[in-house]
Amino acid sequence: MKKVLSVFSVAALSLSLVLAGCGGKTEGQQGAADQGGTAAPNARIGMVTDVGGVNDNSFNQSAWEGLQKLQKDLNLPQENVSYLQSTSDADYIPNLTQFVKDQWNLTWGIGFLMGDHVKKVASENPDAKLAIIDAEVDAPNVESVLFKEHEGSFLVGVVAAKMSKTKKVGFVGGMEIPVIKRFEAGFEAGVKAVDPSIQVVKVYTAAFDKPDQGKSTASQMYDQGVDIIFHASGATGDGVFNEAKARKAKGQQIWVIGVDKDQSLTFGDDITLTSMVKRVDEAVYRVSKDVIDGNFKGGIVWLGLKENGVGLADTSSKNVPEDVLKEVEEYKQKIVNGEIKVPETPQQ
Repeated sequence: MKKVLSVFSVAALSLSLVLAGCGGKTEGQQGAADQGGTAAPNARIGMVTDVGGVNDNSFNQSAWEGLQKLQKDLNLPQENVSYLQSTSDADYIPNLTQFVKDQWNLTWGIGFLMGDHVKKVASENPDAKLAIIDAEVDAPNVESVLFKEHEGSFLVGVVAAKMSKTKKVGFVGGMEIPVIKRFEAGFEAGVKAVDPSIQVVKVYTAAFDKPDQGKSTASQMYDQGVDIIFHASGATGDGVFNEAKARKAKGQQIWVIGVDKDQSLTFGDDITLTSMVKRVDEAVYRVSKDVIDGNFKGGIVWLGLKENGVGLADTSSKNVPEDVLKEVEEYKQKIVNGEIKVPETPQQ
């Protein structure tokens, strides 16, 4: 039976992120069943990226930033947090295995595509502790962190619907996998909740690491009259921003909605309308610190609007008017209260 961990409140999540570890003994690589133990101030935490790479301006980068913050906050040696970059799915098991065999205290797999690989390595190494973002792995020595992307995407769908001048908006997805389908479903539901007549153009590029494909896809969408594109495509989305920047320079009034991180910090406020932030960095920080404190639990954690796991970027007010943000907040409260149930799969 799967063990599901409940995250009760924003306060509880925040508290777990900032508590400092106690005790001074170093924790060895213990069995997953050992839930207690002393803190491990010299713990080593490793991370394996998916093919998007650690500089994807998206969830891989956010995960790495979470580990870097952990290292600084706990004053760990810099070499005690590290990552291995995957250039193809053939790298996943060798990279995961390298950290496990070297007895790192926790090994992260970042991304849905690594789910089966984490499962295999975990089952072959029951004394190792692993964690994964965006995939559900049913194993006692794995903690799976998943996000309710559809809830956050609903909110940026509301923004897109309120801000579109052409009544035509776009969604660019990477691979057609459940996590990206949640982005698509929530976004379209948010758009339609505001105005059912708005057209949502949807294209999947089948890649998370192809900026050129993102650029050409965005170009086609903008040519069709789309004036706002929401992307959930990792580094492929860099190309969406590049195309938008080129068109904006020529005076075209178009926007991009970023994903995972506040992408206005990378690509600028002039083209980034808002971003649907997934707090991957905070989740990686929290679970990693649990291991260091001897509190590894394993199981499955879901983070949505109620848990402050997803939401709009803090910089949204730069381009989104106050009245629109107020309406977004009203929708958010309805979702949190259960008045609106956001679909997890696109409606046919």
